[in-house]
Amino acid sequence: MIDGLTPSMFESAVAEARTPALALLASEGEYSRATSTFPSLTPVCLSSLATGAHPDVHEIPHLVWYHRGEGRLVEYGSSFGAVIAAGARRSLQDTIYELNASHLGKRAVTVYEALEDAELTAAAINITCYRGRTPHRPTVRMLTRPAYGPKRFFFYSLFESDVTGAPLAVRNRPAGTIDAYAGSVGRWLVTRDGFDFLVFYLSDYDYASHTQGPDAAHEALGRCDAAVGALIEAAGGEAEFFERYAVILCSDHGQTEVSEVARLRDHFPDALVTASNRAGMVYAEGEPAALARRLDGAPGVEVVLFREGVDAVARRDGEELRFRPTDAGFSTAGDPGILDHPNALVRSWAALGNPNAGELIVSAAPGWEFADLAGGNHAGGGSHGSLTTGDSEVPMLTIGLP
Repeated sequence: MIDGLTPSMFESAVAEARTPALALLASEGEYSRATSTFPSLTPVCLSSLATGAHPDVHEIPHLVWYHRGEGRLVEYGSSFGAVIAAGARRSLQDTIYELNASHLGKRAVTVYEALEDAELTAAAINITCYRGRTPHRPTVRMLTRPAYGPKRFFFYSLFESDVTGAPLAVRNRPAGTIDAYAGSVGRWLVTRDGFDFLVFYLSDYDYASHTQGPDAAHEALGRCDAAVGALIEAAGGEAEFFERYAVILCSDHGQTEVSEVARLRDHFPDALVTASNRAGMVYAEGEPAALARRLDGAPGVEVVLFREGVDAVARRDGEELRFRPTDAGFSTAGDPGILDHPNALVRSWAALGNPNAGELIVSAAPGWEFADLAGGNHAGGGSHGSLTTGDSEVPMLTIGLP
């Protein structure tokens, strides 16, 4: 899984032979474009990929959200400044432990839990949604409790189920050390055929794309390609690799260019706003419809979602679309063009059904981003999180699956 890889970047890299390992996979598989969940932000998307469920089941609502039960903010890492603003110790605790230990919904079943309940060996490298059955002691003194992950579990050098000799993950992220760590661990596992199922997560491409733009991080994608190539080589070459493994290659979300920044909290001085990248939430008492009207004509806002009775409502440019699920799909009233995004009814309904979501969920307009807790943004680079096609579409390549 390559975080933030857009279909257009994958397709052009393969067609122009810039990425030999990815091109090899593409030549052996079946390719299409798929749609992520909403908000199209990494913790939400990875939780959906790990559980096969939307946020109404896995209950991870955003990159930053308000925990009603504990009366506090949860910040998984929108930016360094946002982590400091939310409290660095608490933020690290939430990201490393609590996302899996207490935030991930109890109704959700992760792929690691399901496979190991079936007595198969699951492995995961660096993915932030990792909940499994096996306790793993930390490798550093600052962490004092085990994390429960799959049997073979490697998390940014902080937890390591096996001694692999991999270099430290967090030495120099701009230079690609996190993916270098993943590549080294992956090579070790494949050499030993040490799993029935492996999640091989490469996060550095998204990091580079936020700065350089969604289809400009060629060097970072080249490093991803080298990491994938290392797995193929470790298996003994392409014939042995394809004989041994079925493969799914995908990303968690897309990414689009942003040049403008909006501050959602300026519209809600009497409410709590959690915003980051291209999605935001508003937690407030009062009538959601009245709150939503405050954003009519607001710069950077494309769609506002809220619940009203048994219906969900999407508001855009002062017009509304009401919808709710039925046995035959969805019942709607209003202009369906208000939600002219991929799989928008399903994704919007699920996002609003998350018990941890705000009273409003806001999807950004093309080219716009919402400032985070510290005012951080990616203007001039790439971002994601909204309902729009560019944020939501992902490459999906399958090899050896029935």
